[in-house]
Amino acid sequence: MENVRQVVSSGSPLEPQIGFSRAVRAGKYVAVAGTAPIGDDGSTVGPGDVYAQTARCLDISEQALQEAGASIEDVVRTRIMLTDVTQWKEAARAHGERFASVRPACTFVEVSRFIEPAWLVEVEIDAVIGQEPS
Repeated sequence: MENVRQVVSSGSPLEPQIGFSRAVRAGKYVAVAGTAPIGDDGSTVGPGDVYAQTARCLDISEQALQEAGASIEDVVRTRIMLTDVTQWKEAARAHGERFASVRPACTFVEVSRFIEPAWLVEVEIDAVIGQEPS
């Protein structure tokens, strides 16, 4: 698997139009694209609720990691993008519940908006498979 590139699809019809994948694995490295709080039915999960939206983004991201052969324990970096950075504590609570023992490098940033106005947060994740903790 070292020299194989693997793409993970979310099933979105936009993936081939835009030319992106939910996640890409290259060797032991996995990058999960900006992940929005979208439910299985295509609607926004947790309208107005940063915590619920962050948790949903992390659920989707974790599934993509698993499909790429990685796990939460392999995560080395997360990026939390919020439309209102003053709500960072709610996003941080969801992040902390998922990553308390992993403690990846993490960045919170404010963005002006997302494609869908109801989205309050998106998450990006980078992982390296099989790294031993120090």
